[in-house]
Amino acid sequence: MAVQSQKLRMLYILQILMERTDEDHVLTASDIIDILREEYDVTCDRRTIYSEMETFQQFGIDIVVLKGYTPGYFVASRRFELPELKILVDTVQASRFISEKKSRELIGKLESLCSRHQAKQLSSQVTILNRPKTDQTVYYTVDKIHSAIYQDKKVTFQYAVWNIKKELILRHGGTVYKVSPVSLTYDDENYYLIGYDEEAFRIKHYRVDKMQKLEITGESRTRIEEIEHFDLSGYAKKTVGMFGGEDTEVVLRGKNSLVGVVIDRFGKDIWIRPDGEDCFRARILVAVSPQFYGWVTGIGNGLEILSPEPVREEMKEYLVQILDQYKEFPEGESRE
Repeated sequence: MAVQSQKLRMLYILQILMERTDEDHVLTASDIIDILREEYDVTCDRRTIYSEMETFQQFGIDIVVLKGYTPGYFVASRRFELPELKILVDTVQASRFISEKKSRELIGKLESLCSRHQAKQLSSQVTILNRPKTDQTVYYTVDKIHSAIYQDKKVTFQYAVWNIKKELILRHGGTVYKVSPVSLTYDDENYYLIGYDEEAFRIKHYRVDKMQKLEITGESRTRIEEIEHFDLSGYAKKTVGMFGGEDTEVVLRGKNSLVGVVIDRFGKDIWIRPDGEDCFRARILVAVSPQFYGWVTGIGNGLEILSPEPVREEMKEYLVQILDQYKEFPEGESRE
């Protein structure tokens, strides 16, 4: 056996165990010796295998030694358990912003964290259909934003919006935004940067896939209490669909069957009380926007905005504008 192969023998054995064994798939010392000889051109005897297994165990690798009628070895525990890997695979599949090519790359890397046999289980549940194409630069943009937060630096970028030709065009003629990044969040299948806008003097959020030419500046992030004590969870709860608006305390009245819908959206910490036998009242802090009115409308007549009056009136106007679109035209006329 070549000296170099002898030095690599322990690594080869560990690789064989990691790739080919689990609780349902065991290799004997003879199996390992055969694989070493046939695939790696390395020879050894049983005593060497026994010695290497003891070394692995002393190092902390969970190698189980089976004796009796079915002797052998297998790796019992790994960094990720199979159910955890299945959850991660499901998450990758469900993320529409990850391209089909990137999804398969990520799933392939996840499969390498378990045995070949378990990897087949992961592959069998992979279904990636009709995945929209995404700009691969989004991954690097996310990485840059993380770096900027870690380095405590501001970032600059241009922001794009879709036009009727399905093209991303720069907003405000290519204006360069300067933002003190606070956090990254994932909502509605998109990444968002939450940061302090230097010109608007307030916390805003931006979709990462629409940010272009992002650069980390040499300037330190703005130091204000709004950034230092930023509550990401609270921000997400009051912002419907990641659309901003003026923060307003709103009182809702709904049927008891819908209490779970309100709690799921705004959290268990909201003020909520019974209102008669079949209804409840809830007080929420929400960024009032057309998206909030759309959320209320989507629930139907089981939920009503009670106050404040300006928000209630805006809700009425929102519904009137929608209803106007569906008014019947005089005979002989149409919208076409």
